[in-house]
Amino acid sequence: MTLHYDVDAVVLDIEGTTSATGFVVDVLYPYSRSRFGALLSERSDDPDVARAVAQVREEIGEPDADDVRIEKALNAWLDEDRKATPLKTLQGVIWSEGFARGDLVSHFYDDVVPALRAWHAAGVRLYVYSSGSVAAQRAWFASSPEGDLLPLVSGLYDTENAGAKQEPESYGRIAEATGFAPERLLFLSDRPGELDAARAAGWQAVGIRRPGEPYYEQGVGDHAQAGTFDEITVSRSTT
Repeated sequence: MTLHYDVDAVVLDIEGTTSATGFVVDVLYPYSRSRFGALLSERSDDPDVARAVAQVREEIGEPDADDVRIEKALNAWLDEDRKATPLKTLQGVIWSEGFARGDLVSHFYDDVVPALRAWHAAGVRLYVYSSGSVAAQRAWFASSPEGDLLPLVSGLYDTENAGAKQEPESYGRIAEATGFAPERLLFLSDRPGELDAARAAGWQAVGIRRPGEPYYEQGVGDHAQAGTFDEITVSRSTT
């Protein structure tokens, strides 16, 4: 069954939605873990790194924590898969450089890129809202197996510039930033809590359920659902 939506924009989650969570966990997480120490010791003057380090110290309640303690905290959060903003910021710095060097190439499910191109060609705006930092999102879309996809994307949102993904207020901020009415926005995600928050903010929402993904068995509650982007048709009325 195909789902049809008349909207102005589609907002995309990444992990479990456009891309395999396993790739992030098995490839990107170890890549960042192996480089935290060097980043902290060599790039302490970088504004993004300095801000993230200050945030780590604040979160762990240790204002004088040194690089070794910071790295230990980052690795612990990584083990917990905690969506801590400073962790995502530092991962974003590391991944951006890895993608730029060609060490990394991002993953997209086969059905995703053709759908994004079709929706973009139909005049629908595309945005990304992920727990990964904006820097990581930019590198991810710029370094796909099919080349640079950033020209398809009108804006990037994360937990720092929009807020937590399971809070309706975050979706209100994104709607305001895009200039589109909430009911003209469609959010695609595999996480029921995020879909609930988007709907509470007045958005339309579809749960993406891909076999093998962490939330597949749990399902998406009472939301409309699709197994691939092929099952979703998006258009933008001009009336």
